[in-house]
Amino acid sequence: MKLLITRKIPQVGINLLSQYKEIEIDYRQGAPLSPAEMKKAVKDADAMIAVIPDKIDENIIKTGKNLQIIAAYSVGYDHIDVETATKKKIYVSNTPGDLTESVAEHAFTLMMSLARRVVEGDKYCRAKKYKYWDPMLYIGPQMKNKTLGIIGFGRIGQQMARLCRNGLEMQILYTDVNQKFDAENLLDAKKVDLDTLLNESDVISIHCNLCDETHHMIDTKELEKMKPLSLIINTARGPVIDEGALARALKEGWVAGAALDVFENEPNIHPDLLKLDNVILTPHIASATYEARIQMARMAVQNVIDVLINKTAPRNLVNKELQKESVHSIV
Repeated sequence: MKLLITRKIPQVGINLLSQYKEIEIDYRQGAPLSPAEMKKAVKDADAMIAVIPDKIDENIIKTGKNLQIIAAYSVGYDHIDVETATKKKIYVSNTPGDLTESVAEHAFTLMMSLARRVVEGDKYCRAKKYKYWDPMLYIGPQMKNKTLGIIGFGRIGQQMARLCRNGLEMQILYTDVNQKFDAENLLDAKKVDLDTLLNESDVISIHCNLCDETHHMIDTKELEKMKPLSLIINTARGPVIDEGALARALKEGWVAGAALDVFENEPNIHPDLLKLDNVILTPHIASATYEARIQMARMAVQNVIDVLINKTAPRNLVNKELQKESVHSIV
């Protein structure tokens, strides 16, 4: 059985696989595979571990005639054509592990860095412009008691809310397709519609999935509804925000600042955003902690082992319609 790993992952995953001599590993490292290289590599693979930049589309999936599982090394799986995989009875799995805390911590870091203008101050010092203390230099808002609006109130959104509520006594608003009663009670959070969230929030943090309904959820119309001193953070998926509209909003002062870890046409970034000082840009590193990346490697590999060795559905199954009924012990 052949496993294609499209990019270098933490060694713990390779060590786990080494126990199974029947699995031949095609381990690619370095730059992403081109579509042609991907098709060639997947042609005789029984399984693959793919990262977010890998576009596992219909053509790739149909080329992999032996594929049993596509294991995403990520929580999100919008880079995989799940519909085609499901039609071909190929499992798709993901890694919803310890990165909950890691991504929320990064979103919190971006919020505080943006509010306190840390990156601007760093550049100022490195350019040797700091000659004397100035009481009006790089002033930003105090975050205590501000209102945080969260778009997508799942595990990561709720962890972001905990950091902000418990650490800064921020008021929490959220919008989500489901009402989260337990989280509301624990965090004194309030479910509102998107317009209310945009109108009333001082900071907006995006933690939703990418789908047809959320593509360009934040565009010109939505940005015009935000407070002029508000900040927007995106650690979810780039296409949730229309980057052209965001660049205009930042230049014209509709909003005060933005911090983005993901981009609409990743890795390409809208050129106008690159020119702005009131934007912080990070290269999709929200889950880049030792703990999260190691756990993701273990989970992705274990999903493959479930299918190839244990002959069961992966434990982190995305296309659950492929899950066969089974009997579980009540003990």
